[in-house]
Amino acid sequence: MDCRIASSKTVLLFLSLLFWAVGAALAYTGGHLIEIYSNLGINPHDKVILSPAIIIIAFSVVMFLFGLLGCCATFWESKFCLSIFFWILFVIFAAEVVVLVLSFIYQNKINSEMGKTLNATFSKYDGNDKEIVDNLQSELKCCGVFNYTSWLNTNWSASHPNSVPKSCCKNMNATCNGTLTDLNLLHLNGCETKLQGIMHHVFYYAMGVILVFAILKFLGMLSVCVIACSNGSRRSGYEPLYA
Repeated sequence: MDCRIASSKTVLLFLSLLFWAVGAALAYTGGHLIEIYSNLGINPHDKVILSPAIIIIAFSVVMFLFGLLGCCATFWESKFCLSIFFWILFVIFAAEVVVLVLSFIYQNKINSEMGKTLNATFSKYDGNDKEIVDNLQSELKCCGVFNYTSWLNTNWSASHPNSVPKSCCKNMNATCNGTLTDLNLLHLNGCETKLQGIMHHVFYYAMGVILVFAILKFLGMLSVCVIACSNGSRRSGYEPLYA
């Protein structure tokens, strides 16, 4: 077999197998992000905040289908299958570039919506429905939306002056009762910054994976062109992979 064809098939086969691996990684990342939302008590019906996780999981499904089609096109070496694979690679390559651009454009909007959601949730906190806010503050080791002083403008402050919920305490089993007389016992940083930090970490990880695969898809398109052109000039039909 021609060295160029063998190399191109190796690239396509490697790319197909890698699609499955990254699809699994993206599915795990999207699921983990949804799990984080659930543990922090964030509304699962908020489409704006959930959009990164939904996009990541959708891409994981696309990666799996890509891998399946790539393997079939590589082993069959059919011009028809290779043509379909090329155009799908091209379309997804273009889509990934668009997603990268739009993700950076709408990142600030997601942060803004997250801030609004946190403000609405914290402002309604009165100590009775504790699960959402207390879990958020305990898990992220934070206090208030922007910082601990955010509690001074909530329903909590009206009934508990000069104090914050006990979930702001660094050690809830100690003598800390949430009063502002001893700030050394409290987490002082806000939850919005901490939550955005988690979001940015997951976001840049996912965008990095998408960028790498956009580059690999470009190489895959070149490999398809090499195989298709060689088939057109030397033979028709197909032959086994590495025959």
